Amino acid sequence: MNGEWRHICVDMQRMFAEDTPWKVSWMERVSPQVLEVVGRHAERTIFSRFLPPARPADAVGMWRVYYEKWRMMTGEHLPHEMYDLLPELAAFTPPAAVFDKRTYSPWIDGRLHTYLKGFDVDTLAITGGETDVCVLATALGAIDLGYRAIILTDAVCSGTDETHDASLKLLESRFTAQMDAISTDAFLSSVSR
Repeated sequence: MNGEWRHICVDMQRMFAEDTPWKVSWMERVSPQVLEVVGRHAERTIFSRFLPPARPADAVGMWRVYYEKWRMMTGEHLPHEMYDLLPELAAFTPPAAVFDKRTYSPWIDGRLHTYLKGFDVDTLAITGGETDVCVLATALGAIDLGYRAIILTDAVCSGTDETHDASLKLLESRFTAQMDAISTDAFLSSVSR
């Protein structure tokens, strides 16, 4: 692969893997591929973590309405450790970096983009969940900021097959000049040369 790259692992957290209303059953299925990338390239990995507010009243705009619906996922109800990365992934921090976010996109506050520019990164490999929410927001934001995005198709997951498939189809068909969708094995082969 030409250029400087990083791996963004999106929201592989306990609250999405364990028995909560936001459980993503596919997470277990993609975890081996994610772990393979992180294990080989921990120093190039960035974990994003989605952090709900303590209470719905702490959120702004429509996020307040969102957390009124999902009150049980806010800090006043969900144990704080549920926001942690999956233990097998947390073991790689450091050298892997962690960026917390309050929205689907990790790009809103500008910290991640600034961090990546400090390393002259031009390509991002994206894994994690959910394909049709935070992975999609991560990929589109990366494209908007000029990065080449690579979705590792067997290392992203969603709670819903239909929207997972539709999101991958959208990304693969509409953004062909700016992104690729490939398997984990194909990606790892391309970066080990």
